[in-house]
Amino acid sequence: MSLLFKAYPLARRALFSMDAEQAHDWTLKALQHNHHCRVTRLLTSSHQPTLPVTLMGLPLRNPVGLAAGLDKNGAYIDALAALGFGFIEVGTVTPRAQPGNPKPRMFRLPRARCLINRMGFNNDGLDAFVANVQRSQWRRQGGILGLNIGKNAATPIEHAVDDYLRCLDGVYPHADYITVNISSPNTKNLRSLQSHDALDALLAALQARRLALADQHGKRIPLAVKIAPDLSPDEIDAVADLIPRHGIDGIIATNTTLSRDAVRGLPYDDEAGGLSGPPVHALSLAVIQRLRRRLGRDTAIIGVGGIESGSQALEKIQAGADAVQLYTGLIYQGPGLIRDCVRALDGAAAA
Repeated sequence: MSLLFKAYPLARRALFSMDAEQAHDWTLKALQHNHHCRVTRLLTSSHQPTLPVTLMGLPLRNPVGLAAGLDKNGAYIDALAALGFGFIEVGTVTPRAQPGNPKPRMFRLPRARCLINRMGFNNDGLDAFVANVQRSQWRRQGGILGLNIGKNAATPIEHAVDDYLRCLDGVYPHADYITVNISSPNTKNLRSLQSHDALDALLAALQARRLALADQHGKRIPLAVKIAPDLSPDEIDAVADLIPRHGIDGIIATNTTLSRDAVRGLPYDDEAGGLSGPPVHALSLAVIQRLRRRLGRDTAIIGVGGIESGSQALEKIQAGADAVQLYTGLIYQGPGLIRDCVRALDGAAAA
């Protein structure tokens, strides 16, 4: 195991003494510095875990990916890829740069190993995002890169489709797959796009534009939709029925939850925003199981939410996911979690 992985428990103590968002930014910059420095890169490098699988027709080095939200501007792709992920997803990007919600907007709940965030799609905008993606080497080295798109906070919900189409146009030539984020709780009314009629219209527009872009660029890029863990069974079924109707390739299940049942009485439990961490694991498992029963095996499902051990990654796969993504578990467990998850999935496959 690399020096970086072994040192994380000590680093976490220092990081947790800082404001959560400040620690987030510092960590990304430290990873970038490490990646660019040959000496430290050699000291902290480790064998990349491999367990080849296919997802939406894409060849993954292993089925453990990075969830969107950690690298919103796609500025740290190569440094994050060096940790051993099988695929990387960056964003959410919006057409125009926006600062996001007022600070403070990220809170740790260490006793529950959770985070609450209300970042609000803070990002530097589509042009800067694409420029960062183009500078990265990950795809040129065979890595699979997902680009996650959303709408600007100032765009009225009735015009949301325009923002998604603009983002789709911009990222299409540079993505291995594209995720449509309609489930963040931190942009007003965004989750209303998960309702049947709104989602039907959005997916129809995206599929029509993708057909045109596929002709223009000579390649078909898979589309995935990221949904919330708080949907009712009937709402999950409605999503599952619309996905194949519009030729969508995958579903990412799930985003953060608005529920606070598991963290009542803890500091920050009443902060607005999406809760991530262990309580989301069971919620996302239920969504994955219902989606898989409804969809059969033709649509890819990426399981995300609350994974903090290899056994929990395996539970996602056993529930019906084809691959998994990590975020909050990395904050509490460190990058060694990636290898633990790959090892657990590999062991189950060999059994």
